[in-house]
Amino acid sequence: MTHGNSHQEGSGIERELHDPISDKLVALEPLDLSNIHTVDDLVRAMGRTAFTGRQIGQAADVLEAMARDKEAFIVMTLAGAMTVAKQGLIVTDLIDAGIIKAVVSTGALMAHGLVEAAGKSHFVWDEKLNDVELYEAGYNRVYDTLEPESNLNFVEGIVAKILEDWDANEVMCSYKFTAAIGKYLHEHAEGRGILRSAYEKGVSVYIPAFTDSEMGLDVALHNRKRTKEGREPIRFDPFLDLNHFAEKNLQQTRLGIFTIGGGVPRNWTQQFGPYIELRHRRGGEDVPLKRYHYGLRICPEPVHWGGLSGSPYSEAISWGKFVPPAEGGKFAEVFDDATVALPLVAGAVLERLKK
Repeated sequence: MTHGNSHQEGSGIERELHDPISDKLVALEPLDLSNIHTVDDLVRAMGRTAFTGRQIGQAADVLEAMARDKEAFIVMTLAGAMTVAKQGLIVTDLIDAGIIKAVVSTGALMAHGLVEAAGKSHFVWDEKLNDVELYEAGYNRVYDTLEPESNLNFVEGIVAKILEDWDANEVMCSYKFTAAIGKYLHEHAEGRGILRSAYEKGVSVYIPAFTDSEMGLDVALHNRKRTKEGREPIRFDPFLDLNHFAEKNLQQTRLGIFTIGGGVPRNWTQQFGPYIELRHRRGGEDVPLKRYHYGLRICPEPVHWGGLSGSPYSEAISWGKFVPPAEGGKFAEVFDDATVALPLVAGAVLERLKK
């Protein structure tokens, strides 16, 4: 399609009306519910509509491409209260299916997921109770859902057993700690969960902002107990996580990232490209300059606030984090609540992989 240059001083033109079929435009299709029988049917039909529905269809196509690429190493990043919102088993399914090869998460998300994996429940907030009454009753509110403080006390007992057995000569980092929890769940718990499946599938789970979580506080309190008892405290080194993640990524042919929300988990994961570049440029290391080939993110954050959570993949290309589409990069972005979009996208792709 060509554009003329005959506009003068903002005047209109006599337009030559094109045929969209000749111009190879893609026609949309009405979403016919009578033809919908599976989650995949629905998501494919949504992909032929508009707005967020089309984004969900495109997201499923990108996730499917990642899943079918046998040489792609897919990292899932998780932020927000996804386990409190009962989305944890979707992540578990993606790990069990072999799609997700590493997880980067907030510590709170993993702590609330541990509550569920250990057999405890979250509850609907009864709005007759105000926040002062919730505080006095020991009910911690996460928007419309409650996490009883007694739940956190219960899982602290699990964490305490792991910390008691930790050899102070072994420096701790988050992927070692989450693996130890996963091992405990594998041996002692009946329920499914992210950390259990990650342990069973050899998937490392990283928590970059470890001290910003119930788990981090548990370790801090345990170390104070060790100190009072005259024992050597556990040392924690976050750089072990950084370099373990980087070395694992360097071993891969292609990389993909599947992001829910944004925040620290997204940025920590995406900074792999700049980290490797700096090791090469400033440190003189002979390392391949790898970037992410695939990207899929579900997040309602708009770009115009300027934060990382809302920044598009096109912006990250400028930082050396992603391969541009012209060089083979493949991306999708869904501006939606993840509790709505994630079940649709993951459910559709899991159905496709079974065919």
